Amino acid sequence: MKETFLVKHAVGGRAFIDTGKQSVPYTWEQQGEQWLFRVQIDQPERIAELLKWKEELNVFVFQEFENEPTRKLWFYVGDDAVQFADETGELTIVATSHISYIPDQFSVK
Repeated sequence: MKETFLVKHAVGGRAFIDTGKQSVPYTWEQQGEQWLFRVQIDQPERIAELLKWKEELNVFVFQEFENEPTRKLWFYVGDDAVQFADETGELTIVATSHISYIPDQFSVK
């Protein structure tokens, strides 16, 4: 499986992190009713613009399988859910809900 991780501005659609274009170390896991994302950013100045919009972010994970359609997971980030630790270069994002869908099976009529 190939996975792409995106962090986008919810309103403007601007991508702050896109591992499909630039490799960035990250992990994510479900913890109870939340999802915890940890991202290593070695250039704190890169994260400054993202932090300006931290109350308006969405996180996406696209999972591409060899013999199945791509699954998209869309995570909603809550208030006070984005933190950046300068000393470790770790961005932490907590999502409180998500939807999972397969674009090929989704249509609006």
